Amino acid sequence: MRRLSPYVSVLLCLIAWPRALGAQAIETVGERAMGMGGAFVAVADDSTATWWNPGALAAGPFLDVAAGWSRSEFREDGATHGRVTVTAVSLSTPPVGVSYYRFRITNIQPAGPTVTPAEGRQDRRVGVVQSVAMHDLGVTLLTSVFTGVHVGTTLKFLRGHVEQPTGDGPGQGQFDGDVGVLAVAGPWRLGGVIKNLRAAEFEDAAGRDAFRLPRQGRVGVAFDGAARRGSEAAWMVSADVDVARYAAGTGDRRVIAAGAERWWFGKRIGVRGGARFNQVGQKERSATAGVSAAIRSSLFLDAHAVAGGSDDERGVGIAARFSF
Repeated sequence: MRRLSPYVSVLLCLIAWPRALGAQAIETVGERAMGMGGAFVAVADDSTATWWNPGALAAGPFLDVAAGWSRSEFREDGATHGRVTVTAVSLSTPPVGVSYYRFRITNIQPAGPTVTPAEGRQDRRVGVVQSVAMHDLGVTLLTSVFTGVHVGTTLKFLRGHVEQPTGDGPGQGQFDGDVGVLAVAGPWRLGGVIKNLRAAEFEDAAGRDAFRLPRQGRVGVAFDGAARRGSEAAWMVSADVDVARYAAGTGDRRVIAAGAERWWFGKRIGVRGGARFNQVGQKERSATAGVSAAIRSSLFLDAHAVAGGSDDERGVGIAARFSF
C-alpha cells in the first residue's frame, strides 16, 4: 500500500489544470482503440496500454509487439483544418513496456477573419499552416498494489520542433510522463489515466511557446463478457469520458466515447465499432469501425476507419501485431 501513496497524491493534486495552447488528441494511437471509438482506457490489454493506460499493462499477454500507421483529418465547411499522422511501435511484457510514437500534427489556422463567425463556432478558413513534428520514446513500469488493482507510469522523452511559414523552430527535448490505474473485479474493469504530467512546451522560431501538451485526464469502464462466460466468443463493451476539456490543435476537446468488440473462431477474427462525441469546441461527431484477422498463429493484422459528417473527423489506420 505504501507504493500507492505517490500515485494517489499525483492524481489528487492534478484534478485542476490550466488550459493548454495545443496538443494531439488522446484518440490517435492503436487500431483496436480507434476502432472502438477511443473507449479504451479500461480495455487496454495490448502493448498500446503504454499510451492509453500504463496501469492496464497488467492485463496484457505475456508478449505483445505492434507496429502501425494511421492518419486522421478534421474538416469544417468542406475544408480540412487539421491533420494528424502517427507512426507507432510498442512492445510489452508485463511489468515493462517500451514504445515509440512519431506524430506530425498540422493545424491550418485562419489568416485573419474578415467576417464574424457564428456564435459557438471558430473561423477555420484556410490560412496559416503550422505543423509540429514530434518523437515520443517511452518506458512503461507497472506495479500491482493489491489483488486486482494495478498502477503504472510511462516515462517519456519527447523530441519535437514547430514548423511555420516564417521558419522552423529549434529541435527541443523534453521529459514528461503519464500515470494510469486499472481495477479489475470479475468481468468489470475500471480505469483512469492522466497524461502529460509536466505539460511540456515547444517553442517556435520566435521563441514563443507555440505548442503545448496539456494535462489530459480520462476515466473509463468496461464489461468483459469473456471473463464472465470463460469464452472468447463474447462482447467487450466500454465507455470513456474526459474529466476536463483540453486544447488541441483543431480546437477544444472533452470527449465521451463508447465502443464494443467481439472475437470469433478461436480469436482468429475480431470486429469492433464505436462512436465519440466532442462536447465542446467544434463538437465533432464520429463513428468508428475496425477488424482484426489472425494471418498466422499469434500474428494479427488490425485496421480501423473513422467517419463523420462533412464537418467532422475522418481517418484510417493499419497495424501488424504479434501477441501470445
